[in-house]
Amino acid sequence: MTLVVQKYGGSSLSNAYRIKHVAQRVVDVWKSGKQVVVVVSAMGDTTDNLIDLATEVSVEPEPRELDLLLSSGELVSCALLTMAIRSLGLDAVSLTGLQAGIHTDTSYGRARISRVDSARVSREISENKIVVVAGFQGVNQYFDVTTLGRGGSDTSAVALAVALNAERCEVYTDVEGIYTADPKIVKSAKKIDNITFEEMLELAAYGAKMHPRSIELAATNNMPIYVASSFNETPGTLIYGDITMMEHSVKVTGVAYDRNVAKITLRGVPDHPGIAANLFEPLASLGISVDTIVQNASIDGFADLSFTVIGSQLDEVVTQIESLKSDVGNVEIVTDRNLAKISIVGAGMLDSPGYASRMFRALADASINIEMITTSEIRITCIISEDSVSKAVNVLHQAFELEIP
Repeated sequence: MTLVVQKYGGSSLSNAYRIKHVAQRVVDVWKSGKQVVVVVSAMGDTTDNLIDLATEVSVEPEPRELDLLLSSGELVSCALLTMAIRSLGLDAVSLTGLQAGIHTDTSYGRARISRVDSARVSREISENKIVVVAGFQGVNQYFDVTTLGRGGSDTSAVALAVALNAERCEVYTDVEGIYTADPKIVKSAKKIDNITFEEMLELAAYGAKMHPRSIELAATNNMPIYVASSFNETPGTLIYGDITMMEHSVKVTGVAYDRNVAKITLRGVPDHPGIAANLFEPLASLGISVDTIVQNASIDGFADLSFTVIGSQLDEVVTQIESLKSDVGNVEIVTDRNLAKISIVGAGMLDSPGYASRMFRALADASINIEMITTSEIRITCIISEDSVSKAVNVLHQAFELEIP
């Protein structure tokens, strides 16, 4: 029998009716002749509600205790879905991240999976059971519960699919697949039938559906991911392969955005070796990801350095920089938290000139100012005002519409 790993998001498990609906979907797959492992997120807004509750009782919740609290949301949906499956006459068992063998590092709140010991899951499968695993969580070397960060259940599902040598990982959510742009913003956005790992990784990193870490893990292990809706049977999007498989007639695959962006500018940075390392190494040790970095030309031995971070981490970053002034100089710190990223992505842009200028012209004609620019081989990203996101997405989707399938 082939094995599939299915992941269901919080919107798919938001109430008892939805849970029973998912249980029936799982049972139908099992009856079609496939073994099934299911990974679940917390129900609806459970995680947000738990965070709010934690901040009501503690101004700064201790990370270890917060992880233990947040992990409980997935345990609830895990147990309820298992009950629903068993009520339909099939044998099923619920497992925590620890019981499923998901081991992580010690970074509370954003832990990374170090290994998966799939022995328990494999044994339950061999006993003809449907296995339901609590996503988003694992256990570190001290057997403390850790969480994988927002969207971590996607990563849990892919990691289990790889460890179990599954046929593919299926991610079911409240949308029917991956779109050329956010259909809530662009009414003419179209669903993409197939997309490469590289393209999806760029889209995911810059705001599209799916967690970037899950795509990276799938690409490394060549594990196909199928993204579809749990609310209907409409065909979804298959993520697989790489950009070397074929020539891309489609140059631009999609437009992505991310509103959770903040910019930090350090004025009067001494221009000598080691300053950048003294600044960014401590941020990396805190698990803070720095994105776009721009440094201007040195004048009289000093320069201005700007970079972007996740908006919700801005205060933490500023506090850290304040503590580093003895290492980076008495710099002036200027911040802007009302920014966003807007990106065009497409493997077909590789070695094809003219796409950056076309993007910049489209934004200029719409009177949208570009704060910063960053690129990869298959992506061009501009930092713009958060207020301009909806307009920018529509403008770029229209500018490249002939090349989007």
